[in-house]
Amino acid sequence: MTAYSDRVAEYVHLLDSMGAVHPSDRQLVTEWATSVSGPIVDVGCGPGHWTDHLASLGHNIRGIDPTPEFVEHASRRYPGRKFDVGVAEKLQGPVGGILAWYSLIHHTPDEIAAPLEEFARVLRPGGSLLIGFFEGSELGPFDHAVTTAYRWPVPALTDRLGAFDVVETHTRTGVGCRPHGAIFATVKS
Repeated sequence: MTAYSDRVAEYVHLLDSMGAVHPSDRQLVTEWATSVSGPIVDVGCGPGHWTDHLASLGHNIRGIDPTPEFVEHASRRYPGRKFDVGVAEKLQGPVGGILAWYSLIHHTPDEIAAPLEEFARVLRPGGSLLIGFFEGSELGPFDHAVTTAYRWPVPALTDRLGAFDVVETHTRTGVGCRPHGAIFATVKS
């Protein structure tokens, strides 16, 4: 997404380490990754901190992002880790897991089917998906710092996961932050 190209430095400054990650998010993603059998793709890896974190725990993970500047930064910041320019709608597989942590937030309700179908296509049977997103009581757009993003009620996004069995869902709120949602699902065999 070209809108992120102009803001890479800002995102790197704010989010380029696991220190910027909420502790419950770190725990959730880390525990999810232990359940994955096989390679993981960090879709929309941004500055690369999740890819590095999971790789440091021994996971075979590759980060992809549509913004070349993020991929260049992540490759410099985390040498030895795998990063490529890529989009959620065109993945290489099969893989055991897909981490889509805030990487689907700019997809409109009409567009979100494409990456979800691609995730189901490349995940091996029983493979798992973890999505992080902005949660809300109603599905709708809001002004994000970069470009329009969407809040999803957990049930509304869960309904879009027809090719998946939902294992668990999470929500959290806190002072000074937008409500957050997460869905852990496995692809149907």
